[in-house]
Amino acid sequence: MPAIIQCDVAIVGGGLAGGLIALALKTKRPDVDIRLIEPGAIGGEHVWSFFSSDVVEADRWLAASLVSYRWPGYDVAFPAHRRTLGESYYSIESERFADVVAAALAPGQLIVEKAIGVGPGAVVLASGDRVEAGGVIDARGAADMAMLDLGWQKFVGRELVLAAPHGIERPMVMDATVEQIDGYRFVYCLPFAETRMFVEDTYYSDTPDIDRAALTKRIDAYAAKRGWRVESVAREEVGALPVAIGGDFDAFWRGNGVNVAKAGLRAGLFHPTTGYSLPDAIRLAAAIASATDLSSEALHDLTHGTAKRAWDQRGFYRMLDAMLFRAAEPEERYRILERFYRLNPALIGRFYAGRSTMTDKARILMGKPPVPVGRALAAIRGTR
Repeated sequence: MPAIIQCDVAIVGGGLAGGLIALALKTKRPDVDIRLIEPGAIGGEHVWSFFSSDVVEADRWLAASLVSYRWPGYDVAFPAHRRTLGESYYSIESERFADVVAAALAPGQLIVEKAIGVGPGAVVLASGDRVEAGGVIDARGAADMAMLDLGWQKFVGRELVLAAPHGIERPMVMDATVEQIDGYRFVYCLPFAETRMFVEDTYYSDTPDIDRAALTKRIDAYAAKRGWRVESVAREEVGALPVAIGGDFDAFWRGNGVNVAKAGLRAGLFHPTTGYSLPDAIRLAAAIASATDLSSEALHDLTHGTAKRAWDQRGFYRMLDAMLFRAAEPEERYRILERFYRLNPALIGRFYAGRSTMTDKARILMGKPPVPVGRALAAIRGTR
């Protein structure tokens, strides 16, 4: 006979957003009985990175125990411009993330099963068991995004084990000196150790389709050009992050579960230009841990309100995305980022954190745009 499991809060999905909510609640609200429902490995197979300005001081307690690597600065490279920026950069490995989240959970609070039904007060599991909770949060990752107008940041990343030290001290966040293929292309490098380098081949592309074999060959070619002899590959990840150009946010939210609290990509909580969801996930998890009412209705209002405000406040980034994808020829898109990376480092930090000021926005748009003016205006008019 199917069992009924009762708890205060059920979190469906143990990826970045769901795992952070579970960790925040266990850290700040140990009295709350939670269940984290995840059929696979907590966190999956990922490397998440962020700038120091992405996380406000008040929320850094949540990220502190998760960080695998920290660097005091990072580099960017374009055909006509190279630069080192002094802002700290951090990376979180999914293995560490899984260990920290699992250690915070009490026995029985992790349910390794697939959820086949998620409602405001209950979750039905594939086994037929039912989790009844005062509050339910759906954090199962991206669902139906058809109501949004999207481009994509897609990638293949590999952690390379090298035969000799690479001699690189800082991350290369964007190396756009590579051949421009399938939109704006750049290579991203993280020096994890003297003989370990995480290399990601990334594209701002019109489609989410990924030719994994082709991108893997390009990573091998990049490593060879840098003089790195690869002994083995320690990890590999593949992904496509949404880049928001426009769309109907309210229809998107309703289409992914009426009256159910949502988190992460399922809630539409991601930076419109980068597709990164970690800063939003930390903010939301901290807010949930501080909430006095953890009922399903209150959690729905909190998560919907957070996501809706973020969407409404980020129209500027969607406008820039329209220029990137609709006004610039694919092989010329790098010029927009090359120009952007000549700006003030503090402005760049606020941009990635999604907290650009009016002055920042004016400065980004100032001067002759790196795309045809007529096409830029047409692209902006086409956004909603």
